[in-house]
Amino acid sequence: MKKRPIGAICTFLWCLSTGVLSGQALHPDLQYAEAELILKKADGFKGIWYMNQPSNDEYVYKYSGGLAVYPANHRPFAIYSKEVNKTFFCFGGTDDANTTLLHNVSYFDHKTGKLANPVILLDKKTIDAHDNPVISIDDQGYIWIFSTSHGVSRPSYIHKSKKPFDIADFETIKATEIVNGKEVPFNNFSYFQVYPIKGKGFIALFTKYNAAGHRVIGFNTTRDGVRWNEWKVLAHIQDGHYQISAESNGKVGVAFDYHPKGKGLNFRTNLHYLETSDFGETWQNIQGEQAQLPLSDANNLAVVHDYASEKRNCYLLDITFDPQLKPAILVIPSKGYEAGPANNPREWTVYRWKKNKWAHHVVTTSDSNYDMGSVYVESGKVLKVIGPTVDGPQAYNPGGEVAMWLSKDGGASWKKEKQMTQNSAMNHSYVRKPVDARPDFYGIWADGHGRKPSESNLYFTNSKGQVYKLPRHSSEPMITPELLNVNNQE
Repeated sequence: MKKRPIGAICTFLWCLSTGVLSGQALHPDLQYAEAELILKKADGFKGIWYMNQPSNDEYVYKYSGGLAVYPANHRPFAIYSKEVNKTFFCFGGTDDANTTLLHNVSYFDHKTGKLANPVILLDKKTIDAHDNPVISIDDQGYIWIFSTSHGVSRPSYIHKSKKPFDIADFETIKATEIVNGKEVPFNNFSYFQVYPIKGKGFIALFTKYNAAGHRVIGFNTTRDGVRWNEWKVLAHIQDGHYQISAESNGKVGVAFDYHPKGKGLNFRTNLHYLETSDFGETWQNIQGEQAQLPLSDANNLAVVHDYASEKRNCYLLDITFDPQLKPAILVIPSKGYEAGPANNPREWTVYRWKKNKWAHHVVTTSDSNYDMGSVYVESGKVLKVIGPTVDGPQAYNPGGEVAMWLSKDGGASWKKEKQMTQNSAMNHSYVRKPVDARPDFYGIWADGHGRKPSESNLYFTNSKGQVYKLPRHSSEPMITPELLNVNNQE
Protein backbone atom coordinates (compact mmCIF):
# COMPACT_ATOMS: atom_id res chain seq x y z
CA MET A 1 0.00 0.00 0.00
CA LYS A 2 1.37 3.38 -1.00
CA LYS A 3 2.43 5.66 1.87
CA ARG A 4 4.37 8.81 2.36
CA PRO A 5 7.15 8.33 4.93
CA ILE A 6 6.23 11.24 7.19
CA GLY A 7 2.54 10.51 6.80
CA ALA A 8 3.07 6.88 7.75
CA ILE A 9 4.88 7.83 10.95
CA CYS A 10 2.27 10.41 11.96
CA THR A 11 -0.55 8.03 11.07
CA PHE A 12 0.91 5.31 13.29
CA LEU A 13 1.25 7.72 16.21
CA TRP A 14 -2.29 8.96 15.63
CA CYS A 15 -3.54 5.34 15.63
CA LEU A 16 -1.94 4.77 19.00
CA SER A 17 -3.40 7.96 20.47
CA THR A 18 -6.93 7.23 19.24
CA GLY A 19 -7.01 3.52 19.92
CA VAL A 20 -7.97 2.56 16.37
CA LEU A 21 -4.96 0.34 15.68
CA SER A 22 -5.92 -3.32 15.98
CA GLY A 23 -3.09 -5.80 15.71
CA GLN A 24 -1.13 -5.03 12.57
CA ALA A 25 -4.14 -3.95 10.46
CA LEU A 26 -4.44 -0.32 9.46
CA HIS A 27 -7.88 1.08 10.16
CA PRO A 28 -9.73 1.93 6.89
CA ASP A 29 -10.07 5.57 7.97
CA LEU A 30 -6.28 5.85 7.93
CA GLN A 31 -5.49 4.25 4.60
CA TYR A 32 -3.64 6.41 2.11
CA ALA A 33 -5.45 7.16 -1.14
CA GLU A 34 -5.27 9.83 -3.81
CA ALA A 35 -8.63 11.19 -4.92
CA GLU A 36 -9.93 10.76 -8.46
CA LEU A 37 -11.38 13.73 -10.33
CA ILE A 38 -14.84 12.69 -11.58
CA LEU A 39 -16.68 15.81 -12.85
CA LYS A 40 -19.91 14.21 -13.95
CA LYS A 41 -23.58 14.58 -13.10
CA ALA A 42 -24.97 12.45 -10.31
CA ASP A 43 -28.36 10.78 -10.52
CA GLY A 44 -29.79 12.22 -7.32
CA PHE A 45 -28.82 12.88 -3.72
CA LYS A 46 -27.16 10.04 -1.80
CA GLY A 47 -25.52 10.85 1.51
CA ILE A 48 -22.56 9.02 3.01
CA TRP A 49 -23.17 6.67 5.95
CA TYR A 50 -20.26 6.52 8.39
CA MET A 51 -19.43 5.13 11.80
CA ASN A 52 -16.66 5.87 14.28
CA GLN A 53 -15.33 3.60 17.02
CA PRO A 54 -17.28 0.41 17.79
CA SER A 55 -18.54 0.52 21.37
CA ASN A 56 -19.32 -3.19 21.95
CA ASP A 57 -22.66 -2.41 23.54
CA GLU A 58 -26.28 -2.04 22.45
CA TYR A 59 -25.50 1.33 20.81
CA VAL A 60 -22.90 -0.39 18.56
CA TYR A 61 -20.77 2.72 17.86
CA LYS A 62 -19.55 5.85 19.59
CA TYR A 63 -21.34 7.66 16.79
CA SER A 64 -22.68 6.79 13.35
CA GLY A 65 -25.38 7.59 10.83
CA GLY A 66 -26.01 9.74 7.80
CA LEU A 67 -23.12 12.19 7.95
CA ALA A 68 -23.23 14.00 4.60
CA VAL A 69 -22.79 17.40 6.28
CA TYR A 70 -20.60 16.29 9.18
CA PRO A 71 -18.66 17.34 11.24
CA ALA A 72 -19.51 20.55 13.07
CA ASN A 73 -15.89 21.62 12.57
CA HIS A 74 -16.34 21.80 8.78
CA ARG A 75 -17.95 24.99 7.55
CA PRO A 76 -19.64 26.15 5.52
CA PHE A 77 -21.50 23.46 3.63
CA ALA A 78 -23.88 25.99 2.05
CA ILE A 79 -23.69 29.66 1.10
CA TYR A 80 -26.28 32.01 -0.43
CA SER A 81 -25.38 34.21 -3.38
CA LYS A 82 -27.66 37.19 -3.91
CA GLU A 83 -26.10 37.87 -7.34
CA VAL A 84 -27.80 34.78 -8.80
CA ASN A 85 -30.37 34.12 -6.03
CA LYS A 86 -29.05 30.64 -5.40
CA THR A 87 -27.78 28.77 -2.36
CA PHE A 88 -24.76 26.72 -3.42
CA PHE A 89 -23.93 23.71 -1.27
CA CYS A 90 -21.69 20.66 -1.11
CA PHE A 91 -21.97 17.38 0.76
CA GLY A 92 -20.41 14.00 1.28
CA GLY A 93 -22.15 11.70 -1.14
CA THR A 94 -21.68 8.09 -2.12
CA ASP A 95 -22.78 5.41 -4.55
CA ASP A 96 -25.75 3.06 -4.13
CA ALA A 97 -23.69 0.67 -2.00
CA ASN A 98 -21.94 3.28 0.19
CA THR A 99 -18.51 2.05 -0.94
CA THR A 100 -16.76 5.42 -1.30
CA LEU A 101 -16.99 9.12 -0.42
CA LEU A 102 -17.99 11.34 -3.34
CA HIS A 103 -17.67 15.13 -3.09
CA ASN A 104 -20.91 16.52 -4.53
CA VAL A 105 -21.79 20.12 -5.44
CA SER A 106 -25.29 21.46 -6.08
CA TYR A 107 -27.46 24.54 -5.60
CA PHE A 108 -30.99 25.55 -4.68
CA ASP A 109 -32.61 27.98 -7.11
CA HIS A 110 -34.72 30.33 -5.01
CA LYS A 111 -36.65 31.50 -8.07
CA THR A 112 -37.90 28.05 -9.08
CA GLY A 113 -37.66 26.12 -5.80
CA LYS A 114 -35.70 23.38 -7.56
CA LEU A 115 -32.26 21.92 -6.93
CA ALA A 116 -29.53 21.12 -9.42
CA ASN A 117 -28.77 17.44 -9.85
CA PRO A 118 -25.37 17.32 -8.12
CA VAL A 119 -22.05 17.34 -9.88
CA ILE A 120 -19.71 14.68 -8.54
CA LEU A 121 -16.42 16.52 -8.23
CA LEU A 122 -14.15 13.93 -6.58
CA ASP A 123 -14.02 10.34 -5.48
CA LYS A 124 -12.06 10.70 -2.23
CA LYS A 125 -11.28 6.95 -2.15
CA THR A 126 -12.34 6.53 1.48
CA ILE A 127 -15.59 6.17 3.41
CA ASP A 128 -14.40 8.49 6.17
CA ALA A 129 -16.86 11.39 6.48
CA HIS A 130 -14.13 13.45 8.14
CA ASP A 131 -12.98 13.97 4.54
CA ASN A 132 -16.20 15.82 3.62
CA PRO A 133 -15.77 19.02 1.56
CA VAL A 134 -16.63 22.64 2.34
CA ILE A 135 -17.58 25.46 -0.03
CA SER A 136 -16.89 29.16 -0.56
CA ILE A 137 -17.55 31.86 -3.17
CA ASP A 138 -14.99 34.57 -3.92
CA ASP A 139 -15.55 38.24 -4.83
CA GLN A 140 -15.84 37.38 -8.54
CA GLY A 141 -18.42 34.64 -7.99
CA TYR A 142 -16.12 31.68 -8.53
CA ILE A 143 -17.08 28.64 -6.44
CA TRP A 144 -14.33 27.00 -4.41
CA ILE A 145 -14.45 23.49 -2.99
CA PHE A 146 -11.95 22.57 -0.28
CA SER A 147 -11.63 18.80 0.09
CA THR A 148 -10.41 18.06 3.59
CA SER A 149 -8.53 15.11 5.03
CA HIS A 150 -8.73 13.29 8.35
CA GLY A 151 -5.23 13.69 9.73
CA VAL A 152 -2.18 13.16 7.55
CA SER A 153 -3.02 9.85 5.90
CA ARG A 154 -4.60 11.30 2.73
CA PRO A 155 -4.06 14.45 0.64
CA SER A 156 -6.37 17.44 0.64
CA TYR A 157 -7.47 19.26 -2.51
CA ILE A 158 -8.71 22.66 -3.68
CA HIS A 159 -10.88 23.17 -6.77
CA LYS A 160 -12.28 26.34 -8.35
CA SER A 161 -15.17 26.63 -10.79
CA LYS A 162 -14.13 27.56 -14.32
CA LYS A 163 -16.98 30.05 -14.57
CA PRO A 164 -18.60 32.30 -11.93
CA PHE A 165 -21.69 30.84 -10.25
CA ASP A 166 -21.39 27.67 -12.35
CA ILE A 167 -20.92 24.15 -10.97
CA ALA A 168 -20.53 22.38 -14.33
CA ASP A 169 -16.73 22.35 -14.43
CA PHE A 170 -13.85 22.89 -12.00
CA GLU A 171 -10.10 23.26 -12.23
CA THR A 172 -7.65 21.78 -9.75
CA ILE A 173 -5.72 24.44 -7.83
CA LYS A 174 -2.10 23.56 -7.11
CA ALA A 175 -1.99 25.64 -3.95
CA THR A 176 1.10 26.40 -1.88
CA GLU A 177 1.75 27.57 1.67
CA ILE A 178 4.79 28.97 3.43
CA VAL A 179 6.49 26.53 5.84
CA ASN A 180 9.74 27.59 7.52
CA GLY A 181 10.15 30.36 4.96
CA LYS A 182 9.75 28.07 1.95
CA GLU A 183 6.88 27.66 -0.49
CA VAL A 184 5.59 24.07 -0.33
CA PRO A 185 2.43 22.30 -1.58
CA PHE A 186 -0.68 23.10 0.46
CA ASN A 187 -2.16 19.63 0.26
CA ASN A 188 -3.07 18.60 3.78
CA PHE A 189 -5.65 20.23 6.04
CA SER A 190 -8.28 18.93 8.44
CA TYR A 191 -11.51 20.43 9.84
CA PHE A 192 -11.44 23.29 7.32
CA GLN A 193 -13.47 26.48 7.92
CA VAL A 194 -13.12 29.12 5.22
CA TYR A 195 -14.45 32.66 4.77
CA PRO A 196 -14.04 35.18 1.92
CA ILE A 197 -13.27 38.67 3.21
CA LYS A 198 -14.19 41.31 0.64
CA GLY A 199 -11.15 42.87 -0.98
CA LYS A 200 -8.68 40.72 0.98
CA GLY A 201 -9.09 37.07 -0.02
CA PHE A 202 -9.78 34.03 2.15
CA ILE A 203 -9.12 33.41 5.81
CA ALA A 204 -9.31 29.76 6.81
CA LEU A 205 -9.24 28.14 10.23
CA PHE A 206 -8.13 24.52 10.22
CA THR A 207 -6.29 21.80 12.09
CA LYS A 208 -2.88 20.28 11.61
CA TYR A 209 -1.90 17.06 13.35
CA ASN A 210 1.51 17.01 14.99
CA ALA A 211 3.76 13.98 15.50
CA ALA A 212 2.08 13.19 18.83
CA GLY A 213 -1.34 13.03 17.19
CA HIS A 214 -2.51 16.31 18.74
CA ARG A 215 -5.05 18.39 16.83
CA VAL A 216 -3.36 21.81 16.72
CA ILE A 217 -5.70 24.64 15.71
CA GLY A 218 -4.67 27.65 13.67
CA PHE A 219 -5.41 29.76 10.61
CA ASN A 220 -3.98 30.92 7.30
CA THR A 221 -4.80 33.63 4.78
CA THR A 222 -4.50 34.06 1.03
CA ARG A 223 -5.28 36.78 -1.47
CA ASP A 224 -5.97 34.50 -4.43
CA GLY A 225 -6.66 31.02 -3.00
CA VAL A 226 -3.50 29.74 -4.69
CA ARG A 227 -0.63 31.12 -2.64
CA TRP A 228 -1.27 30.81 1.07
CA ASN A 229 0.78 32.49 3.74
CA GLU A 230 2.29 30.85 6.81
CA TRP A 231 -0.07 28.89 9.06
CA LYS A 232 -0.29 30.44 12.51
CA VAL A 233 -1.25 28.51 15.64
CA LEU A 234 -4.17 29.87 17.67
CA ALA A 235 -3.86 27.46 20.57
CA HIS A 236 -2.12 24.30 21.66
CA ILE A 237 -3.25 23.58 25.20
CA GLN A 238 -2.32 20.18 26.60
CA ASP A 239 -3.30 17.57 23.94
CA GLY A 240 -4.99 19.83 21.37
CA HIS A 241 -8.41 21.09 20.35
CA TYR A 242 -11.52 21.20 18.24
CA GLN A 243 -12.73 24.58 16.95
CA ILE A 244 -15.80 26.05 15.26
CA SER A 245 -16.06 29.52 13.73
CA ALA A 246 -18.24 32.10 12.01
CA GLU A 247 -17.75 35.30 9.99
CA SER A 248 -19.80 38.47 9.64
CA ASN A 249 -18.83 41.84 8.12
CA GLY A 250 -15.16 40.94 8.21
CA LYS A 251 -15.16 39.74 11.82
CA VAL A 252 -14.24 36.09 12.43
CA GLY A 253 -15.03 34.47 15.76
CA VAL A 254 -13.76 31.08 16.89
CA ALA A 255 -14.94 28.89 19.78
CA PHE A 256 -12.76 26.01 20.90
CA ASP A 257 -12.28 23.35 23.58
CA TYR A 258 -9.18 21.40 24.63
CA HIS A 259 -8.17 17.77 25.18
CA PRO A 260 -6.90 17.21 28.74
CA LYS A 261 -3.39 15.80 28.82
CA GLY A 262 -3.11 12.03 28.73
CA LYS A 263 -6.85 11.29 28.64
CA GLY A 264 -7.23 10.61 24.92
CA LEU A 265 -9.09 12.40 22.17
CA ASN A 266 -12.55 11.35 23.36
CA PHE A 267 -12.19 13.83 26.19
CA ARG A 268 -12.76 17.46 25.34
CA THR A 269 -13.61 20.17 27.83
CA ASN A 270 -13.88 23.92 28.49
CA LEU A 271 -15.22 26.57 26.13
CA HIS A 272 -13.05 29.41 24.78
CA TYR A 273 -13.66 32.29 22.40
CA LEU A 274 -11.39 34.58 20.33
CA GLU A 275 -12.11 36.97 17.44
CA THR A 276 -10.32 38.97 14.77
CA SER A 277 -11.47 41.95 12.69
CA ASP A 278 -8.22 42.55 10.78
CA PHE A 279 -7.78 39.40 8.69
CA GLY A 280 -5.95 37.56 11.46
CA GLU A 281 -3.38 40.24 12.25
CA THR A 282 -4.56 40.41 15.87
CA TRP A 283 -6.89 38.27 17.99
CA GLN A 284 -8.86 39.40 21.03
CA ASN A 285 -11.23 37.97 23.60
CA ILE A 286 -14.81 39.22 23.88
CA GLN A 287 -13.68 42.20 25.99
CA GLY A 288 -11.10 43.32 23.44
CA GLU A 289 -8.04 42.11 25.36
CA GLN A 290 -5.38 41.08 22.84
CA ALA A 291 -4.26 37.47 22.93
CA GLN A 292 -0.61 36.49 22.67
CA LEU A 293 -0.68 33.52 20.31
CA PRO A 294 -0.50 30.66 20.60
CA LEU A 295 -2.48 30.12 23.79
CA SER A 296 -0.84 27.31 25.74
CA ASP A 297 -2.32 27.47 29.24
CA ALA A 298 -5.81 26.22 30.14
CA ASN A 299 -6.22 29.30 32.34
CA ASN A 300 -6.31 32.03 29.71
CA LEU A 301 -8.15 35.20 28.67
CA ALA A 302 -10.33 33.31 26.15
CA VAL A 303 -12.13 31.06 28.66
CA VAL A 304 -15.91 31.30 28.42
CA HIS A 305 -16.82 28.43 30.75
CA ASP A 306 -14.69 26.09 32.86
CA TYR A 307 -16.19 22.67 32.20
CA ALA A 308 -12.96 20.97 33.32
CA SER A 309 -13.61 21.84 36.97
CA GLU A 310 -17.08 20.32 36.59
CA LYS A 311 -15.57 17.15 35.08
CA ARG A 312 -17.74 17.50 32.00
CA ASN A 313 -17.04 17.20 28.31
CA CYS A 314 -18.05 20.05 26.00
CA TYR A 315 -19.24 19.32 22.44
CA LEU A 316 -19.15 22.28 20.04
CA LEU A 317 -22.22 22.58 17.82
CA ASP A 318 -22.49 26.03 16.23
CA ILE A 319 -21.56 29.70 16.45
CA THR A 320 -23.07 32.77 14.79
CA PHE A 321 -23.14 36.54 15.25
CA ASP A 322 -26.00 38.80 16.33
CA PRO A 323 -26.71 42.22 14.72
CA GLN A 324 -24.18 43.84 17.09
CA LEU A 325 -21.52 41.34 15.94
CA LYS A 326 -21.53 39.57 19.29
CA PRO A 327 -21.37 35.76 19.19
CA ALA A 328 -23.99 33.21 20.07
CA ILE A 329 -22.37 29.84 20.78
CA LEU A 330 -24.25 26.52 20.95
CA VAL A 331 -22.72 23.56 22.83
CA ILE A 332 -23.71 20.31 24.54
CA PRO A 333 -21.94 19.48 27.82
CA SER A 334 -22.17 15.93 29.15
CA LYS A 335 -20.58 13.61 31.70
CA GLY A 336 -18.66 11.52 29.18
CA TYR A 337 -18.15 10.37 25.60
CA GLU A 338 -19.95 7.02 25.69
CA ALA A 339 -23.45 6.65 24.21
CA GLY A 340 -26.34 5.87 26.54
CA PRO A 341 -28.29 7.39 29.46
CA ALA A 342 -25.41 7.21 31.94
CA ASN A 343 -23.96 10.46 30.54
CA ASN A 344 -27.21 12.46 30.70
CA PRO A 345 -28.15 15.25 30.94
CA ARG A 346 -27.01 16.45 27.53
CA GLU A 347 -28.08 20.07 27.60
CA TRP A 348 -28.25 22.21 24.48
CA THR A 349 -26.73 25.40 25.89
CA VAL A 350 -26.49 28.84 24.24
CA TYR A 351 -23.83 31.33 25.36
CA ARG A 352 -24.14 35.07 24.70
CA TRP A 353 -22.29 38.14 25.95
CA LYS A 354 -24.76 40.08 28.11
CA LYS A 355 -24.17 42.92 30.56
CA ASN A 356 -20.41 42.53 30.36
CA LYS A 357 -20.37 38.81 31.12
CA TRP A 358 -21.02 35.47 29.49
CA ALA A 359 -24.59 34.32 30.06
CA HIS A 360 -25.76 30.83 29.22
CA HIS A 361 -29.20 29.24 29.06
CA VAL A 362 -30.40 25.72 28.31
CA VAL A 363 -32.59 25.31 25.23
CA THR A 364 -33.53 21.66 25.79
CA THR A 365 -31.96 18.24 26.35
CA SER A 366 -31.37 15.32 24.00
CA ASP A 367 -29.90 11.83 24.14
CA SER A 368 -26.52 11.95 22.32
CA ASN A 369 -23.38 14.06 22.43
CA TYR A 370 -23.51 14.12 18.62
CA ASP A 371 -27.05 15.54 18.28
CA MET A 372 -25.76 18.47 16.25
CA GLY A 373 -27.90 21.45 15.22
CA SER A 374 -27.62 25.16 14.42
CA VAL A 375 -28.41 28.44 16.17
CA TYR A 376 -30.03 31.33 14.28
CA VAL A 377 -30.11 34.94 15.51
CA GLU A 378 -33.00 36.55 13.64
CA SER A 379 -32.93 39.80 15.63
CA GLY A 380 -31.60 41.12 18.89
CA LYS A 381 -34.34 39.25 20.76
CA VAL A 382 -35.45 36.43 18.45
CA LEU A 383 -33.31 33.31 18.31
CA LYS A 384 -34.00 29.86 16.90
CA VAL A 385 -32.30 26.51 17.33
CA ILE A 386 -33.01 23.75 14.81
CA GLY A 387 -31.73 20.27 15.52
CA PRO A 388 -32.52 16.62 16.33
CA THR A 389 -33.59 17.25 19.92
CA VAL A 390 -36.52 14.79 20.00
CA ASP A 391 -35.74 11.10 20.59
CA GLY A 392 -35.56 9.20 17.33
CA PRO A 393 -35.99 5.55 16.37
CA GLN A 394 -32.41 4.70 17.43
CA ALA A 395 -32.37 6.17 20.92
CA TYR A 396 -29.02 7.37 22.32
CA ASN A 397 -27.43 7.20 18.90
CA PRO A 398 -26.65 10.47 17.08
CA GLY A 399 -29.63 12.40 15.82
CA GLY A 400 -33.34 11.86 16.23
CA GLU A 401 -36.39 13.80 15.15
CA VAL A 402 -35.77 17.42 14.15
CA ALA A 403 -37.45 20.24 16.07
CA MET A 404 -37.42 24.03 15.99
CA TRP A 405 -36.95 25.92 19.26
CA LEU A 406 -37.78 29.61 19.67
CA SER A 407 -36.65 32.32 22.06
CA LYS A 408 -38.17 35.80 22.03
CA ASP A 409 -36.10 37.21 24.91
CA GLY A 410 -32.58 36.94 23.54
CA GLY A 411 -32.08 33.32 24.54
CA ALA A 412 -33.08 33.46 28.21
CA SER A 413 -36.09 31.18 27.76
CA TRP A 414 -37.04 28.70 25.04
CA LYS A 415 -40.06 26.79 23.82
CA LYS A 416 -40.47 24.13 21.18
CA GLU A 417 -42.17 25.86 18.27
CA LYS A 418 -42.51 22.83 16.00
CA GLN A 419 -41.52 19.21 15.65
CA MET A 420 -40.43 19.07 12.03
CA THR A 421 -40.03 15.32 11.50
CA GLN A 422 -41.84 12.39 13.11
CA ASN A 423 -42.30 8.63 12.82
CA SER A 424 -38.99 8.42 10.96
CA ALA A 425 -37.37 5.06 10.24
CA MET A 426 -33.88 6.48 10.84
CA ASN A 427 -32.31 9.26 12.87
CA HIS A 428 -31.92 12.74 11.36
CA SER A 429 -28.63 14.41 12.27
CA TYR A 430 -26.33 17.43 11.74
CA VAL A 431 -28.64 20.30 10.81
CA ARG A 432 -26.41 22.90 9.12
CA LYS A 433 -27.18 26.58 8.60
CA PRO A 434 -26.17 28.14 5.25
CA VAL A 435 -24.16 31.33 5.26
CA ASP A 436 -26.66 34.21 4.83
CA ALA A 437 -29.49 31.68 4.96
CA ARG A 438 -32.67 32.65 3.08
CA PRO A 439 -36.12 31.75 4.51
CA ASP A 440 -36.85 29.13 1.84
CA PHE A 441 -33.57 27.22 2.30
CA TYR A 442 -32.80 27.58 5.98
CA GLY A 443 -31.01 24.39 6.95
CA ILE A 444 -29.77 21.14 5.42
CA TRP A 445 -29.10 17.69 6.93
CA ALA A 446 -29.18 13.94 6.34
CA ASP A 447 -30.66 10.84 7.94
CA GLY A 448 -29.26 7.37 8.53
CA HIS A 449 -29.55 4.35 10.80
CA GLY A 450 -27.81 4.83 14.13
CA ARG A 451 -26.71 1.23 14.64
CA LYS A 452 -26.05 -0.34 11.25
CA PRO A 453 -25.05 0.72 7.73
CA SER A 454 -27.95 2.17 5.75
CA GLU A 455 -28.93 4.45 2.95
CA SER A 456 -28.81 8.14 3.81
CA ASN A 457 -31.20 10.76 2.45
CA LEU A 458 -30.76 14.53 2.40
CA TYR A 459 -33.31 17.09 3.57
CA PHE A 460 -33.70 20.84 3.83
CA THR A 461 -36.09 23.10 5.71
CA ASN A 462 -37.49 26.58 5.31
CA SER A 463 -37.66 29.06 8.17
CA LYS A 464 -41.21 27.92 8.99
CA GLY A 465 -40.01 24.40 9.68
CA GLN A 466 -41.45 22.82 6.54
CA VAL A 467 -39.17 19.95 5.53
CA TYR A 468 -38.31 18.77 2.02
CA LYS A 469 -36.69 15.47 1.08
CA LEU A 470 -34.24 15.26 -1.81
CA PRO A 471 -34.70 12.22 -4.10
CA ARG A 472 -31.95 9.59 -4.14
CA HIS A 473 -32.54 8.93 -7.85
CA SER A 474 -33.33 11.42 -10.61
CA SER A 475 -32.18 11.98 -14.16
CA GLU A 476 -33.58 15.51 -14.32
CA PRO A 477 -31.06 18.39 -14.46
CA MET A 478 -33.21 20.39 -12.02
CA ILE A 479 -35.01 18.42 -9.34
CA THR A 480 -38.22 19.23 -7.49
CA PRO A 481 -37.92 18.27 -3.80
CA GLU A 482 -40.62 16.31 -1.96
CA LEU A 483 -42.51 18.12 0.82
CA LEU A 484 -42.70 15.77 3.78
CA ASN A 485 -46.20 14.86 4.89
CA VAL A 486 -45.86 15.73 8.55
CA ASN A 487 -49.05 16.41 10.47
CA ASN A 488 -47.98 19.74 11.89
CA GLN A 489 -46.59 21.18 8.66
CA GLU A 490 -48.63 24.00 7.29
